[in-house]
Amino acid sequence: MKKFLTISLISLTLTFNVSAGTDGENSLSKKNPKNVKDCFENINRATFKFNQVLDGAIIEPIAKAYRVLPSPIRSGTGNALNNLSSLVTVPNNVLQGELKKAGVNTARFIVNTTIGVFGIFNVAQKIGFTEYEKEDYGQTLGTMGVGAGCYIVLPILGPSTVRDAAGSFINVLGGDPWYNASINGNNEYLSTSQYAATKVLTGIDFRAKNIDSFENLEKNSMDFYASVKSLYLQDRDQKISNRNGSLEIIYDTDWEEIESQ
Repeated sequence: MKKFLTISLISLTLTFNVSAGTDGENSLSKKNPKNVKDCFENINRATFKFNQVLDGAIIEPIAKAYRVLPSPIRSGTGNALNNLSSLVTVPNNVLQGELKKAGVNTARFIVNTTIGVFGIFNVAQKIGFTEYEKEDYGQTLGTMGVGAGCYIVLPILGPSTVRDAAGSFINVLGGDPWYNASINGNNEYLSTSQYAATKVLTGIDFRAKNIDSFENLEKNSMDFYASVKSLYLQDRDQKISNRNGSLEIIYDTDWEEIESQ
């Protein structure tokens, strides 16, 4: 139970992992013919409000404090966290049959972990590696033909679908395979607490980068709940189909795109 609560809490700030803004279900239905059903809308809306309160009381204040740190510190932290995410991406590259990407991402991880000092410096990018694209178990299930199921908003975890929620817990229920990364080549492995710490920092780093964008999205949305739902589903559809591009918005205000993490 303690482990579940820890992972749930640190996942709060990862719920808006999107590229731009939109509003309402009409925009979503134009872009996503599958039209994922909101089977539990009343419960979802109540949970969404709870998550907003929790974010405002805990995560956003911490993110604002983090944002005042010197830029090199924040940049190095972001690079290191992005490097560690390869431990989830590489297995999913393999499961999706993308062996070339798995090899490239493995090499990227080795280069950045060694020459780049545990990923603080993104050396792989400087020497010409292709742009890094994260993969997760929800995406893998989607590529295998598993349907999204109903849209759900989880307490603390936030926007999801039945499929993506199951993907989020594959590591937890499957024996934590993400920890099997040797540190310094001496067979010391990432512990649960170390993994939790990286996810906390990842969430704070992402939230700090996008405070203004989130506020703008809420201010300009006719229905903030519907906007977040539409963004999440469109973004997941793009990731599963390996498509790039901005997501549709229906208001005219220009604002900085939310940076995907």
